[in-house]
Amino acid sequence: MPALVWALLIALLCGMPGTSVPHVSWLELLSFDKLVHASLFFVLTTLSYFGIYAKYKIVYFSNEPVYFSVLLISVAYGGLLELLQSTFFVARSADVYDFFANSFGVIIASIYFNEISYYKNKLMLSSVKK
Repeated sequence: MPALVWALLIALLCGMPGTSVPHVSWLELLSFDKLVHASLFFVLTTLSYFGIYAKYKIVYFSNEPVYFSVLLISVAYGGLLELLQSTFFVARSADVYDFFANSFGVIIASIYFNEISYYKNKLMLSSVKK
């Protein structure tokens, strides 16, 4: 549920007219916009993995189809929002670099969660052997 609420928040933010988004030129120099995109999708993907983990108690994700499903759905969602910005949302435009930043956040979250689940599984197995 938290991942769905976060996804809706992302859609609302991406659907805001461009004139409503604060424009600060020094932030553009730091690619603040891309950091925001990557962070939003990092959180979305992490919440999705934790939600699935909590519901289904999957111990180690990397060999599970659900791992790749979350990754692909999150990347597709980022692409869909960019397409909506170019066609549906008012005063917005698509940016392929935003899509890359969204995807980067998804990939980093997937790697992060995979590592967490790997070490958690390893700790659980080592405690069982003792």
